Amino acid sequence: MSERYSSFERGGRRWLWQRITAAFLVVVLAFHFFLLHFVNHAAEVTFAASSARMSTWTYYSLMVLFLLTATFHGVNGVYNALINQGLSGRRRQAVKWTLIAASAVLIVQGVRTANEWAGISLI
Repeated sequence: MSERYSSFERGGRRWLWQRITAAFLVVVLAFHFFLLHFVNHAAEVTFAASSARMSTWTYYSLMVLFLLTATFHGVNGVYNALINQGLSGRRRQAVKWTLIAASAVLIVQGVRTANEWAGISLI
């Protein structure tokens, strides 16, 4: 008999979102790699060219979505790996809220950086 080895709940949404974000990340990462290594060669990648790409809404929104997706995927994966290692009780709650806070800081700083590259000033 095989033993079930996953911290994800059967039929849970976090398991589904982990797979959906993984598929999205593979596609966007392939696009990103193709764009920055075959369309624009490494020597041609400059801050000004990156800023120009970020000033288009399609590229900007794709990169912000990439940031949100990668953050969720990474944090959810780390959280579930820790649960698989036996994390429970108050330590589980502390880790959960620490990861949520770290994710919020990462997303805010990432969007601020994207806005700066795109020339968007909100305040």
